[in-house]
Amino acid sequence: MIKGIAHVAYTVSDMEKSLHFYCDQLGFEKAFEIRDDEGKPWINYIKVGKNQFIELFYGGKKKEHSQNEAGFSHLCFEVDDIQKVAEELKKKNVIIDVDPKQGKDFNWQCWIKDPDGNRIELMEISDKSPQYKASR
Repeated sequence: MIKGIAHVAYTVSDMEKSLHFYCDQLGFEKAFEIRDDEGKPWINYIKVGKNQFIELFYGGKKKEHSQNEAGFSHLCFEVDDIQKVAEELKKKNVIIDVDPKQGKDFNWQCWIKDPDGNRIELMEISDKSPQYKASR
């Protein structure tokens, strides 16, 4: 019935900063944009993988994020080599909030934030992790 996660959507406070972050710094590509009924820019789609996108909506206002708030917590991207990715991101001036470390699930993780403060986990899957075992 459900095939997978098609996209995650954010309303961003500064589209140019967000496009720079997701495309130039993280290495994704802008796939297309959609305009509203008046022809004004409305949404930019960032391609993450086959049939996987991040939607960026214009017009957001900055707010404080809290780990304990009910609702959205973070977005996670799987990577092949967490150390290499962290080094590359540092070279692109991305602030690493939490340096690579092994979590309780045996996966390696590090944490960054997008320009609006949304938390992003980068995760290298370990063959000892429950995620690895559950996906086989």
